[in-house]
Amino acid sequence: MDWSTLSQEQRDLAYNNNAAVPDAPALIAERLAASALMPPPLAGMAFGPSEREQWDLWPASEAGAPILVFIHGGYWQRNRRQDFWNMAEGARAMGWGFALNGYALAPDASLTQITWQVHAALDWLSAHGAEHGMTGPIVLSGWSAGGHLTAMGAEHPAVVAGLAISGIFELGPVRDTYLNEKLALKDEEIMSLSPIRRPVVQKPMAIAYGSAELPELCRQSRDFHAMRAAAHAPGPLVPVPAANHFTILETLRRPDGALLRVAAELLR
Repeated sequence: MDWSTLSQEQRDLAYNNNAAVPDAPALIAERLAASALMPPPLAGMAFGPSEREQWDLWPASEAGAPILVFIHGGYWQRNRRQDFWNMAEGARAMGWGFALNGYALAPDASLTQITWQVHAALDWLSAHGAEHGMTGPIVLSGWSAGGHLTAMGAEHPAVVAGLAISGIFELGPVRDTYLNEKLALKDEEIMSLSPIRRPVVQKPMAIAYGSAELPELCRQSRDFHAMRAAAHAPGPLVPVPAANHFTILETLRRPDGALLRVAAELLR
């Protein structure tokens, strides 16, 4: 696909996951309903001044068990951490701790501010996790915009490994779409906040995407993994057969899910 020849409508559709999945509203409704039924976590652990800058924690029965941190998606401009409580199911069944951090949304916050809120959240978890029974190795995961934030957050010294799901790793095309109305990306942000343009993180990182996702989302993941592989950075490329942008979450949520197994393998 020659990006320079596309119309504005074509560029917008290239990144519009909701338009690409006809049953997206039903899948989202299912996730929200399942999250509402989850046992409540240790909620509202503040790592910053705003209501969104908080952790929700599900400690494991053993304090030293691994911790799966999950960063929600929504193109950096929608959703809440509470909307993804159901993602704790698989990690808890595996005996891991699970943690969800929030972050401010565009346009109230720039992508620069959002990115470094994730680092502030990890600072807090490193300093205070033991007070809540969470001292094990941190596997940082995230979906969609959270996949981008995972790739950026993997630079944090507390993170042992990463699992970036359906992420955005080159921000240049995003600025050419409807998404930029709220993001208002600057040249320096595209340069400094595109994971594919940053120094390679030499930690295990799996890059996952659904084979039924938009071609641009598939390309972003493949290109980012290729860049890491060229630098001999460890971690697999994981195309999930037949998964779209929303159903791929089930493979991390389910106790027998393929991406949950990938997360476990990253620590071996």
